[in-house]
Amino acid sequence: MAKTKTYFLCRNCGSMHPKWLGKCPDCGTWDSLEEVSKATEDPHRPKALDALAPVGGGDRGAEGAGALPRRGAAFENESVPLPLADIPPLEVPRISTHISEFDRVLGGGVVPGSAILLGGEPGIGKSTLLLQALAQMAAPRGGTPPEVLYVTSEESAQQTQLRAGRLGFGNSRLKVHAETNLEKITTHIGRLRPALAVIDSIQMIYNPGNPSAPGSVSQLRDCCTELVYLAKASGTAVCLVGHVTKEGILAGPKLVEHIVDTVLYFEGDSHHDHRIVRAAKNRFGTTLEIGLFRMTGSGLDPVDDASTLLLDPQEKGEKTAGSVVTAALQGSRVLMVEVQALTTDAMLGTAKRKVSGADASRVAMIIAVLEKRAGLRLVDKDVFVNIVGGIKLSDPSADAAIALAIASAHMNRPLQPSTLVLGELGLLGEFRPVIQVAQRMIEAQRLGFAHAIVPARTKLPAKPTSLQAHLCRRLDQALDLLQ
Repeated sequence: MAKTKTYFLCRNCGSMHPKWLGKCPDCGTWDSLEEVSKATEDPHRPKALDALAPVGGGDRGAEGAGALPRRGAAFENESVPLPLADIPPLEVPRISTHISEFDRVLGGGVVPGSAILLGGEPGIGKSTLLLQALAQMAAPRGGTPPEVLYVTSEESAQQTQLRAGRLGFGNSRLKVHAETNLEKITTHIGRLRPALAVIDSIQMIYNPGNPSAPGSVSQLRDCCTELVYLAKASGTAVCLVGHVTKEGILAGPKLVEHIVDTVLYFEGDSHHDHRIVRAAKNRFGTTLEIGLFRMTGSGLDPVDDASTLLLDPQEKGEKTAGSVVTAALQGSRVLMVEVQALTTDAMLGTAKRKVSGADASRVAMIIAVLEKRAGLRLVDKDVFVNIVGGIKLSDPSADAAIALAIASAHMNRPLQPSTLVLGELGLLGEFRPVIQVAQRMIEAQRLGFAHAIVPARTKLPAKPTSLQAHLCRRLDQALDLLQ
C-alpha cells in the first residue's frame, strides 16, 4: 500500500508547504492553506497518457506506424540545445470555430494541442458560446467535419440536448458526454481523438486517486495538469470552463492559469445584451483583441460593427451637458464609447466619488487636476462617472473625455454636438498624445462626427478627413470649447 503524505496547499497561489501556517509566505493571504493527503505513488507520472489509444491499430507498446512514441524516445533528439537561428520555424495550423469574433480573440482559431481556459460569472453564456462553436465545427461544409466532444459535468446529456434545441442545432452530430470522472473522460478523449474537447466545468471534475473533494485546490491542480498532458500528447485542443469568484478572478489557484496556453474572460451582465470575450493570456496570439457578441433568444450573435454596439447614431448629435464621446482602441478595432458625468451638492460635507466602467483611482486623479489646474471647485460635490453600456475602459486616451464630461456637468455647459474627444491627461493639466489617432478619427468620420478635440502634438492623418480638428495643448483650452 502506498504511503500517504500530508502537506498544505494554498488555495490562492497553489504553493505547497510542509506544515500549516496562518498566512501563506508566498502570496500573503491569510487562512488560505488547506490540508491535502495524497499517495506518493509516482505523483509526477501523467496518467492522461494511458488513455491514448494507438491510431491505425497495432500494439500499444510498438513504435510502428500510427503508434505514439515512448516518452523517453520522444525527447531523445529534442532535448539537445540548438542555436536559435537553427531552430526550424513552427507552422501552427488553426482550426476555425466558424464564429468570427471567437476566432479573433483566439488569434485566428484553435491551435491543435492547446489548452484554453474560459472563465466568467455564472449565467453569462459560457456554455452557450462553446456549444455554438462546437456545433459550427461539427456542421458539414463540403468535407468531413472535425470530431468534437462536449463533456458536461454540471448538466445531464438530456439537459444539454434541450439547450441545443433552444439554440437551433438540436440535430447536430457533435458528441456529448456527461461525466465527472477524470479517468473516464481521458479514456473517451483518447479513443475519439477529437479536434476540440470542451470540459464544462473543471470545478466539477475529480480524480479518483485524489481524496479531496471536487473543486478543491488539489483536485483542480491534478485535473488541469492531466488534461494539459493529454492535450500536448494527443494533439486534441482542450477547453476548460472555470467559474469566477466574487473578486473577479478565476476560482482555484493561479497555477490553473499558468499551465494553460490561453486564458479567456467572458464579461457582461444581465442588464445588457452585449457580451465581451477578452484574452488575458495567449501564447499563440495577441491579448489586445476582444470579441463582441449580442445575446439573443437564439444564442450569441457576433457583432461585426463594434462602433454601433455602444453608441446610438441618433445620440451623437444631441446637446447634453455631462455627455462626451470618445474612441477606445481594443486591439485592431475602435469602440465609440459615451462617457457620462454628474455632479451634485454633497451632503454633510462628505463628497462621494462613484465610478462605473473606469478606474476609480484615475478618475480621482482627473478630479484633482480639474481642481488644481482648471480652478473647478469639486471638493464639496458628489461626482458620478459612468461608461455607458457596461464597458470597462482602461485606455488612457479616455482621460480627456472623462475630464470634459465632469467639467461639462459641473458648469452645465454642453460640448458641441458630434464631437469626439481624445487625449491623455497629465498631472500638469497638459494633453498628451495617444496612439492610432488616425484610425480613431476615420472611424468617427464614418459615423458622421464633425469635430475632434485632440492633443496639440497629435500627428493628424495623412489623408484629409472631414473632421474639424481642435488642437489643445492644455486642459483649459479644451474647457473653452464648452458652449
